[in-house]
Amino acid sequence: MNKSNWKSSISRFLTAQTISLFGSSIVQYAIVWYITLSTSSGKMLTISTLCGFLPQIVISLFAGVWIDRYDRKKMIMLSDSVIAVSTLLLAVTFLSGHKSIWLLFLVLVIRSAGTGIQTPAVNSVIPQIVPQEELMRINGINSTLSSLMMFLSPAVSGVILSVAPFETTLLIDFLTAVIGVGITATVYIKPVHKERSRLNSGMEEIRSGFLYLKENHFIKRLLSYQLIILFLISPSAFLTPLMVKRTFGADVWRLTASEMTYSLGMIAGGLLIASWGGFRKKMNTTMSAGAFYGMLMIALGSAPVFPFYLVCNALIGITSPCYNAPITVTIQEKVPQEMHGRIFSFMQIATSCALPLGMAVFGPLADVVKVQTLLTATGISVVAISLAVWKMHFLEY
Repeated sequence: MNKSNWKSSISRFLTAQTISLFGSSIVQYAIVWYITLSTSSGKMLTISTLCGFLPQIVISLFAGVWIDRYDRKKMIMLSDSVIAVSTLLLAVTFLSGHKSIWLLFLVLVIRSAGTGIQTPAVNSVIPQIVPQEELMRINGINSTLSSLMMFLSPAVSGVILSVAPFETTLLIDFLTAVIGVGITATVYIKPVHKERSRLNSGMEEIRSGFLYLKENHFIKRLLSYQLIILFLISPSAFLTPLMVKRTFGADVWRLTASEMTYSLGMIAGGLLIASWGGFRKKMNTTMSAGAFYGMLMIALGSAPVFPFYLVCNALIGITSPCYNAPITVTIQEKVPQEMHGRIFSFMQIATSCALPLGMAVFGPLADVVKVQTLLTATGISVVAISLAVWKMHFLEY
């Protein structure tokens, strides 16, 4: 790490990733909306969801090895470029008149796989640029930028689709990717020193990652906690629109307000953790945020009026970066840099599996049990588990 100009390097790097994320988010919404409007089919939307989740889960296992084995900056640029080229080819194909829904599914698969590489690679690169004492602040800023792009992209995508053809949105994504890759290329990132070992294959390196996870009790407990909590919070992540419709009314503005308050809360939470930095012991921040999240789930489940629901929803958004950022920084600090790719990939697999698994359980239950009951029960569980795990395992961190 060149400490004399790390601020310039991280500024360019985060700018590149923000521009790329913005274009990708715009296209992601556009593709889903195009499938929705073209087919009006729940089956097709289910397939598109699977195309967005499964490839990311599958490739993450191998992506961790590639990230630890090869130049991480080049991995980020390559994954971004592959996504951009696939989007460009889709635009050209659609412009030529071949408008197949299955081509959209193929591109969603490629984009999901690219994200499975890019996300852990970005988390692994940041500590190569940023001094350790600045990691919390920079991860908070990164969270804020990501949340802001996710907040703006649906509106921008909707505006573009209302005034221009679908293919125009695809071309915008290609342009933002080119800009992002170009800026990333200018950032110097000192390579991680990798000991030449006897490991000969990717599978052996995957096994070494699992062995490290098995022997590192702190990271193993942290990953287990993450799996359980993400499973339990899935009702608040996916079922709140259903609760809003059933309890407060099916007005579109209510659903929009629900999404917007959460996104604005995420932006505020990123700014909070970036300026505050959290407690001295990072796990105190994560565990207290987890317990507070659970209490807010209980409050959501008992919300008497819609404005109270929106306040709780915004507060949940604020707690999310305060929960996630310390976990990211803890891994960046405590895990050897040559193992970052694999551990962050394991965390991504946990995230990608736990939420859909939670929906597979709680989704059907929502048809026979009130969503409020599910939010209350899972919220109580989140509070209890956060406090218990905090006391048992993480006080020294």
